[in-house]
Amino acid sequence: MFNVEIGTIGWTPSLVVNHRIVQNLIARLIVVAVLAAQFGIGLRAASPDAAENAFVTLAAKPEPIAIDPARSAVIVVDMENDFAAKGGMFDRAGVDISGAQNVIAPTAKVLSAAREAGLKIIYLKMGYRPDLSDLGATDSVNRTRHLKFGVGQKIQAPDGRESRVLIRDMWDTDIVPELKPQLNDIVLYKTRFSGFYQTDLDAILKKFGIKYLIVTGVTTSICVESTVRDAMFRDYLCVLLKDCMSEPIGHDLPRTNHEASLLSAEVLLGWVSDSEHFTKAFAVKTAKAD
Repeated sequence: MFNVEIGTIGWTPSLVVNHRIVQNLIARLIVVAVLAAQFGIGLRAASPDAAENAFVTLAAKPEPIAIDPARSAVIVVDMENDFAAKGGMFDRAGVDISGAQNVIAPTAKVLSAAREAGLKIIYLKMGYRPDLSDLGATDSVNRTRHLKFGVGQKIQAPDGRESRVLIRDMWDTDIVPELKPQLNDIVLYKTRFSGFYQTDLDAILKKFGIKYLIVTGVTTSICVESTVRDAMFRDYLCVLLKDCMSEPIGHDLPRTNHEASLLSAEVLLGWVSDSEHFTKAFAVKTAKAD
């Protein structure tokens, strides 16, 4: 029986303990400590470096950034047929899509490395309801400017199917085949330039505890930058992969819109890196895990 009496002498607690019981308890603790040391159980403290070892350091501007893969997602912005494929809206309107097509290969490498490392992949797609009820009010800039590009018009897709410009669940808004979403990827439609406007993006990121966003897609100064700005306002940490995004607007200017957006990101909105640094960093992480 463990006989302990606790009383008070004035304001000072007094403790009377059966010393034999105390000796037995000490002996048992010694046994537990020996077993813990032998089998690596029980009393072993977590390594203070464990949390740091989970991070990947990515070379970037303005400085390298340490990223937690478990809290990271790759965002693919608008890499759909209407913006990046022959016969899509941009191509039909005479907009140069060579830049968008050039980013497909490096983006595919990034997605492969990201999936191997266990990162979430989230696709954003610009697409409207068939009745255009989510395009905006009659006089809204979003509506009037998109209608100039033929939003809602029926076309024949290159594969012979009937489709409609920027309408959901049709060829026009399919992700280009080389970057086709896989089973566990998340795909969200958006109706404005920012991926956060009236979508579930923020809720999904919070659900999975995501803090770091690796951003790719088109176009750099419009939908990519709009999404990055909204992400930064919500305290997400964004890394833009410069060779995985493109911008046709201002491509013939001394400083292109693409370059201007990357400069804004580097100075104020986040970090700028590229596919080579990303794949190398996560290849090292995957090798360590193996």
